[in-house]
Amino acid sequence: MMPAWVRTVCDVPQTVYPAAWPMTPVARPGLLLEGAREIVTLAGGLRRGTAQGQVATMSAADGGLAVACWEGQIVLAGRRDEVLRRLAAKGLDPGDGARFARLDVAGGTVTPGLIDPHTHLVFAGSRESEIELRRRGATYLEILAAGGGILSTVAATRLASVDELVTQGRRWLLEMLRHGATTVEAKSGYGLERAAELRQLEAIGRLDAEGPVELVPTFLGAHAVAPEFRGRPNATDAYVRDVIEVQLPAVAAQRIARFCDVFCEQGVFTVDQSRQVLLAGARLGLGPRLHADELRPSGGAELAAELGALAADHLGVPSAAGIDALAGAADAGTAVVATLLPATSLFLKGEEYGPARELIDRGVPVALGTDFNPGTSPVPNLHLVLSLAVLRMGLTPSEALAAVTVNAAHALGLGDSHGTIEPGRQADLVAWDVPAHGQVPYWLGAGLVRAVVKRGRVVGID
Repeated sequence: MMPAWVRTVCDVPQTVYPAAWPMTPVARPGLLLEGAREIVTLAGGLRRGTAQGQVATMSAADGGLAVACWEGQIVLAGRRDEVLRRLAAKGLDPGDGARFARLDVAGGTVTPGLIDPHTHLVFAGSRESEIELRRRGATYLEILAAGGGILSTVAATRLASVDELVTQGRRWLLEMLRHGATTVEAKSGYGLERAAELRQLEAIGRLDAEGPVELVPTFLGAHAVAPEFRGRPNATDAYVRDVIEVQLPAVAAQRIARFCDVFCEQGVFTVDQSRQVLLAGARLGLGPRLHADELRPSGGAELAAELGALAADHLGVPSAAGIDALAGAADAGTAVVATLLPATSLFLKGEEYGPARELIDRGVPVALGTDFNPGTSPVPNLHLVLSLAVLRMGLTPSEALAAVTVNAAHALGLGDSHGTIEPGRQADLVAWDVPAHGQVPYWLGAGLVRAVVKRGRVVGID
């Protein structure tokens, strides 16, 4: 049963949405989205280079397009009359109200469900006081060194129960869903000790099981040096040993996290320390990912290429050697997805939004994420990030859409099942209240999501 906070076709009063959307149980195995003017399929796999902007689309000025879903998977997409004919040939009668729900897109655009490949979803507290500190000139690392920043959230999160973390996370997942996100990566990293990190991951696991938004859990014990280590000799090395010897084995035994992440940055964890953590995680079955080169060139991009990480995130200021390493990995068929986070740059009033155009021109696949967190990017809106990528990073609307669908799926190891509209793929879809996908980033901050579909069920209607 869907939790009460999800508005579904079953429990929203009929007056909230057009009468053409029937009041029928969401549990039916089939769903037909019809009346679309554009369907953006993004078929064809990971996008890089010039292909990042070559999104596959279907268009019909008369709104005659449809997408058919069956038992949580996409079956067909194309002209409505052809989709209906082929469904009937498969023995699936879309007119059978007991088997198919029908959703009128009303001349809008259908895209894959958006995928947010970088968030810090589960935390306690907030950090609005840091806005004034930054206004006075304090930098991110200065606030951290003074015990603020991440450490402020750590203090609040350590005091929170799993139930409290779940409640807080649920609130923000609903916001993400309203803006089209159907799959979200979620990190720990605000515990910085075994018990608190496990509580964060337990909360992420519970939210994933609850749905409807699908979560990809990541362990980020190496997010900062824990406060109790900071007075010790060789504090960072001592904390790295704790992550490797104490935290990681417990995380692996819990069997929730899929990835291990580390904040590879000058003043936080060095390349060598990051390598130690990620290799230890890999030995326990956790795939490597990195916070890389956010504030200064730190060698994070090079390390991501060396280790074959699925993604290197932030990349605000990678070195020329780092970009070379990412381009070389992509050319060799072992692409590391460059996950850029423009909302963080906006919130911190930074000048660097990441070399998106250079990365794309060098053949590096680019994804986009919110970096949702309480201190540097309190932005649960991936649609807004699309707009920022176009306005501040020079991406085209097509490149940006690929970055939050098919490329984001590959950044999370989900490229074979998520991020495109193709037969056999998971039926995660967004119906947008605009006639073409180029208008999605154009209407800055507007509520354009008409309906959200997760695994073939309508789970959100605006």
